[in-house]
Amino acid sequence: MRVVRHMIQREILSGVFFATVAFLALFSFIDLVEELRWVNSADPQGYHLRHALAYVATLSVSTLYELIPITVLIGSVFVMARLAQNSEFTVLRTSGLGPWRALRVMLGLGLVFTLITFAIGDFLAPAADRAGQFLRAKYLREITIGQTGAWLREKQAYQSFAVNVGVLQADGTMRRVRVIEFDRAGRIVSTSDAKTGKFSTDDSWVLAGVSRTEFVADANGAASLTRQSLPEYRWPTTLTSEMVSVALLSPERMSTIDLFQFMRHLDANGQSSQRYEIEFWRKVFYPLSCLVMMVLALPFGYLHFRTRGISTFVFIGVMTGISFFLLNDLFGHFGNLRNWWPWLTAAAPGLIYTLLSLTAFGWLVVRR
Repeated sequence: MRVVRHMIQREILSGVFFATVAFLALFSFIDLVEELRWVNSADPQGYHLRHALAYVATLSVSTLYELIPITVLIGSVFVMARLAQNSEFTVLRTSGLGPWRALRVMLGLGLVFTLITFAIGDFLAPAADRAGQFLRAKYLREITIGQTGAWLREKQAYQSFAVNVGVLQADGTMRRVRVIEFDRAGRIVSTSDAKTGKFSTDDSWVLAGVSRTEFVADANGAASLTRQSLPEYRWPTTLTSEMVSVALLSPERMSTIDLFQFMRHLDANGQSSQRYEIEFWRKVFYPLSCLVMMVLALPFGYLHFRTRGISTFVFIGVMTGISFFLLNDLFGHFGNLRNWWPWLTAAAPGLIYTLLSLTAFGWLVVRR
């Protein structure tokens, strides 16, 4: 039985590998075509084709993370359908490969894919995405998420702050920084607009080219304005460079630990963390979908067909994988808009496909 298990696992690994390479090449080509518009657009001596290729290579790690559950299903469906078409799986069944033993073989291989997906999504993809962003920033000069930049909030002992960072450059320098200070009653105490800012090692930001406005109330309650221009201003804060870069980068590219820490920071400062909570639970549940896909592919080995090709069943596998990907994104957007429970929003697609796979396994395998 060990020989049978190794044979099935070897065939599935081969099928998943070729499906992954094919889809990864396709999506990388699409990313490269989109990236070509930036080549030589900023500076003839700046962003070249080799930089675009390197950036697409960093994007391919995140693409690989998203593709693995889909290609696991496609590759497994192809292998199981081919074994059934050639009557090889029938021979294996008559040799003692019962449904539950076959299920254990598939789940064992699915666990391997689950661990690989988790490692890529939690370690390789965040590092690759950050490297890619700073590669583009080095030659296109900046990282930003639009005209308004990123907003952060921090509470301190006697006041709170709203912070806006317009641009984060490749060397870690911030541009278009605004710090708005509030008192305990929520009244504005001061605003500081800086051209640039840098992170200091002593829990502070060093702002340069600062235009600072202070609102001072006298004994009668009347407010007066005091404006001053400062060449440098040191603002004590616990906001780190990682938090700023996290706010400027996509949450789906963050590691589980970074998401959890940023969620705690948002909760501690009274900000909504719904989007990041959904992404956190998606990071937890998404690798487990490889197990679901392996169970979903098993019934294809019990189908009886000899003359028809397996293209129809491979097409079914492709469409099922695409539908899972779309449903996963759809639930994420709806959960964020409708304020659904984050863990249920992230787990719902997997639960739906688990029910589908168990139904198919029970009807096509156990009962027949």
